[in-house]
Amino acid sequence: MTVLAIDQGTSGTKAIVVDPADGVCGVAEVPVHPRYLDGGGVEQDPGELLESVLAAGRAAVAEAHRPIAAVSLANQGETVLAWDPASGRPLTQAIVWQDRRAEALCSELSEHRETLTARTGLVLDPYFSAPKMAWLRRNVESAGVVTTSDTWLLHQLTGEFVTDATTASRSLLTDLGGDGWSADLLALFGLAGESMPRIAGNDEIVGATSAFGGDVPVGGIVVDQQAALLAEGCLAAGTAKCTFGTGAFLLANTGNTPVLSSTGLTSSVAWRVAGRDTFCVDGQVYTAASAVRWLASLGIITGAADLDAVAAADNAGVLCVPALAGLAAPWWQSGATATFSGMTLSSERGHLVLALLQGIAAQIGELVTAIGPQTTLTRLRADGGLTQSRVLMQAVADILQVPVDVYPSPHATALGAAALAQLSLHPARGLPGVVPHWSASASYEPAWSPERSAEFRSLWRALASTTYPHPRNPE
Repeated sequence: MTVLAIDQGTSGTKAIVVDPADGVCGVAEVPVHPRYLDGGGVEQDPGELLESVLAAGRAAVAEAHRPIAAVSLANQGETVLAWDPASGRPLTQAIVWQDRRAEALCSELSEHRETLTARTGLVLDPYFSAPKMAWLRRNVESAGVVTTSDTWLLHQLTGEFVTDATTASRSLLTDLGGDGWSADLLALFGLAGESMPRIAGNDEIVGATSAFGGDVPVGGIVVDQQAALLAEGCLAAGTAKCTFGTGAFLLANTGNTPVLSSTGLTSSVAWRVAGRDTFCVDGQVYTAASAVRWLASLGIITGAADLDAVAAADNAGVLCVPALAGLAAPWWQSGATATFSGMTLSSERGHLVLALLQGIAAQIGELVTAIGPQTTLTRLRADGGLTQSRVLMQAVADILQVPVDVYPSPHATALGAAALAQLSLHPARGLPGVVPHWSASASYEPAWSPERSAEFRSLWRALASTTYPHPRNPE
């Protein structure tokens, strides 16, 4: 049956209509505009988020010229806002997952770090939902409810008060492997007594909407990165993907038993289907496409399409740690800043471009190394806009020393949500029955020797650790 899948992301909202016979038959994208504030703040206008969902969804349906049987929503995961449940009116701006203003609050709770990791699988960091929710309550708004952005958007579409298991598992407010909100974790963050949404499975119908024509069920709601993991067929433990978007996000399926990382990564629910959880371990690179946009803002390139043409064939000794918004896993150094080294009067813009791309790849290399105790990767699947850069994909293969297979569609997240929408309509099909097989649009084999990769990683790691120690590095 034909479904509409909406991917509401950091810099835009994409909607696709997927027909079982014809594939993707309608596509629309609407940009959204996060605001980067002094002091580490990153905000979005909730009205703009909602309008982008409605506009993209309606445009995709209009292009498809066919009725839809279900709607699914993939969300940003850790973006939060306060809103009035009676009127649906937002009471604050949406505080984006990149926002760092809850850092002081996390420092106050530092004695609980190990306990929080052991219970939730996450790290005490402003990246996750609960610190931002608590920061909003302390500093901005005490009225209404405070939830992740998906709950508000779903309320606007369906009138329901609901989130999903993957989103809840990114909050620091649920036990890893548990099935509900934890009262004592809510209390720890000063959120005791808050009204919290129902946590649905990723194969559930959660309501209905008439926003896109007719009255159709809404089901298969999910976090964006988990949706991409599903679309890329990472259904077995040990399979992994990396999405190259605003940031870069590495997720590896760890099966039906939650695995706590000892190397600074985080663990959460990959999906909850038929009442049973599959788990994943993940790590983040905060700036990927956003680092490329920074290069463009300096006039070094005009945009991402210039990367391969401008990048030098060799970095000529120039290295970059592109920590333009801090370092995430496995460092968790929110105050980290970017570093270039090895520059001389002979350094050109091509060396800077290549060094930045290699720096993104090197951070992913650290994540893969950190995954090691859980699973050894033999191939990496990749999606997202920056996979169009051959230079970046080759750097990932060279530095990681594993082949990289590029997903053939630019719609991985939305296709994962579409698969879950199909599953919500036909639960008996199971995940293998709704995730299409695919062949890579491009594959990159390592061109560097293991010795060259090891030497580069050693030099890069030394630069990164000069200012920001790497206490969790397993090597």
